[in-house]
Amino acid sequence: MALALSTMGNTEILQIADAVAREKGIGREQVIEALENAIQVAGRRKYGHEHNIRAEIDRKSGEIRLYRITDVVEVVENEVTQITLATAKKRDKALEIGSSIKDPLPPIDFGRIAAQTAKQVIVQKVRDAERDKQFDEYKNRAGEVVSGTVKRIEYGNVTVDFGRTEGFLRRDEMIPRETFRQGDRIRAYIRRAP
Repeated sequence: MALALSTMGNTEILQIADAVAREKGIGREQVIEALENAIQVAGRRKYGHEHNIRAEIDRKSGEIRLYRITDVVEVVENEVTQITLATAKKRDKALEIGSSIKDPLPPIDFGRIAAQTAKQVIVQKVRDAERDKQFDEYKNRAGEVVSGTVKRIEYGNVTVDFGRTEGFLRRDEMIPRETFRQGDRIRAYIRRAP
C-alpha cells in the first residue's frame, strides 16, 4: 500500500483510507493521520532527521503537502528548527514569538526503503487504533460474563478468543484444579484492569 503512494493519484489515497477504515472498523480520520505520519517519517529520511517536517493530506482532494516547520523564538537554541524574531520579521511582519513558519517542500518520491518505513508506520498506527477501539468496547463491560474459546495455554495461563478480541485468564484467577484444552468453550468474568 505505502509503496504506491508516490505513483497514485490524490483521490486514490482517500479511497485507500476509506477501504482500510471500513475493513478494520476504525475511523477514516485515524487512517489519514497514519498516512500523514508515514509521509512525515519518509520526509525526515529525505530532508534530514533534524528538521521538523509535517505532512498534510487534504481531506477533500487527497493532495499531499509537505512542510518544514521553523519556530520563531527570542534566543535560537537549534538553528535548524528555530529562527529569531528579527529574521522572521524580514519574511513576514505579522510573525511573533511562538508562531511558526511553514516552508513548503517538494513532494517526495518514495524509494523502496522509505516505502517500507511508511508502510510500517501505517500498519502500527492502524493496529493502535484497532486496540483502542477494542479497549473502548470492553472497558464499560466490567462485571459481565462472556463466552469464548480457549486459543492457547502458556504456563497455566489461558488466552481466550472472544471473536473480535482476545482475553487473558491468569492461572491464579482460575478455579483450582480446573484444566482447559485448546478449543474448549469457556465463560469468563470481565474485571476492571488494575
